[in-house]
Amino acid sequence: MSINYNDALSPYDNKGAVGMVELSESEEELDRKVSVLASLLTESKCCFVIMGAGVSTAAGIADFRGPNGVWTMEKEGKNSASIDFLEAKPTLTHYALVALEKAGILKWMVSQNVDGLCGRSGFPMDRLAELHGNVFCEKCDRCGRMYYRPFAIPTVGGKLTGRYCDGTPQGRRCRGRLIDFTLDWEGELPEPQYTTSCKFACDADLVLCLGTSLQIVPVGNYPLSVKRNGGKIVTVNLQKTKHEKKADLAIHAKVDQVMAKLMAAMGLSIDHLKEVPIDEPILESAHPMFKFEEKKKNKRMKKEEIKEEETEEKKVKKEEENQETSEEKIEEEKSEVIIREEEKIEELKEEEQEGSEEREEESEKAEEEKTEKNGEIEEEKRIEMNGESLESEENKSGRIKEEIDEVIAIVDEIPETAVHSTSVSQSFESL
Repeated sequence: MSINYNDALSPYDNKGAVGMVELSESEEELDRKVSVLASLLTESKCCFVIMGAGVSTAAGIADFRGPNGVWTMEKEGKNSASIDFLEAKPTLTHYALVALEKAGILKWMVSQNVDGLCGRSGFPMDRLAELHGNVFCEKCDRCGRMYYRPFAIPTVGGKLTGRYCDGTPQGRRCRGRLIDFTLDWEGELPEPQYTTSCKFACDADLVLCLGTSLQIVPVGNYPLSVKRNGGKIVTVNLQKTKHEKKADLAIHAKVDQVMAKLMAAMGLSIDHLKEVPIDEPILESAHPMFKFEEKKKNKRMKKEEIKEEETEEKKVKKEEENQETSEEKIEEEKSEVIIREEEKIEELKEEEQEGSEEREEESEKAEEEKTEKNGEIEEEKRIEMNGESLESEENKSGRIKEEIDEVIAIVDEIPETAVHSTSVSQSFESL
C-alpha cells in the first residue's frame, strides 16, 4: 500500500535530499548514548515524539529517503519493495512508545506516517497527531468525527468516500459526508491536532525524533521551536537529519535497536502489549492531558513562534525550490561540459589525423632527400675514384719520363763510337 499511497499523491518535485549515506554507531558508543537518552527522558517533564517512516521499515514498509526508499528508487526510475499496510504489524518501537506513554513520560506524539500502526499498537488516539493522515480513517466534513476502517481508503486529499456520518458520539444526528483522512501535498493540516502539536513544540523540554530526517515541514521544524525555548533535541536515525548540528544527542542506529536498549535501561517491559483491531483503537489515555502554562507573554510568544514556523516553512520551501533549480542547472552545465569535451576529443582526433598525414608526407620527403643525397655521395665517390685513377696514370708517365731523361744523361757521358752511338740512338728512338 505504501507504493500505491505514493502514486496517489499529486506530482511534487521538491522532495528534498534522498539516498543519503547511512551511519552506524559502535556497540560501546550506542550503549553510552542510550544511557544518556534514558537520563534525559527520566528528567523530562514534557517530552513529545516525532515519528517518521524509519520506524515502520522494521514492519516491512519502505521508507522514502533510504537507499531503497520510495523516492530514492523513484529518482532512479525503479519501484521500491514494500508490503501492504494491512499485512504490516506494529514494531518494537511502536510498543516501546506505548510503554513510555503508559509510564507518564511521553506526553504527545506527532506521526508523519499514514500506515495506521500507531493506533494498532494501542497508543491512545487523544495523544496522537497523525498530521499526514491515516489511510484507514475517514472524517466527517461537518462534525469532524473520525471513523477507523478495517480497509484502506483508496483516495487522498480529503475526497468524498461516498459514505455518511452516523452522528456524533453523544447521539446527535449529523448529515455530514465522509472524506478520506490522508493528506496530499499542499493540503491543510488536520485540526485540532496541528494546533496542539505547535503548543507542545513551544512548551516541551525534550523532543525525541525517531526515524525521520526532518526534511518535511512544518513538522521538521518543531525541534527548532523546542531548542529556542530551552529544550533539548534527540534524534535517532540511520541518516543525518536536517538539524543534526543543533541536536543535543544524535544517535545513528536502527530505531528498534535503540528502543530495545532504552526499555532495558529504564526497566520498562513491552511483553504484555498486544496489537489492537485496526477499527477499534484506544481512544483515550489513562493520564490527564498535559497542562500548558497560561501566561500572557508565553501565549503571545507561542503565536509569534507559530507564525515564525510558517515563515520558516515558506523559507525552507523556497530553499528546496532553489536547490532543485540549482541541481537542474548543474545537470545542464554537466551536459554542456560533456558536449564540449566530446567536441574537443573530435578536434584532437582530426588534428591527430592531419598530423599523421603531415608526418607521412615529411617522412616520404625525407626518404627522397636521403635517396638523392646518397646518390650525390655515390657520384662524388665515383668522380673521386676516377680522379685518383687519372692522377695515378699521370704520375706513372712522369716517372717513366724522368727515368728516360736519366738514361739519356748517362749515355751522353759515354765516349762516342759510331757503332755504339748509332745503336744506342736507335734504341732510344725505338723507346
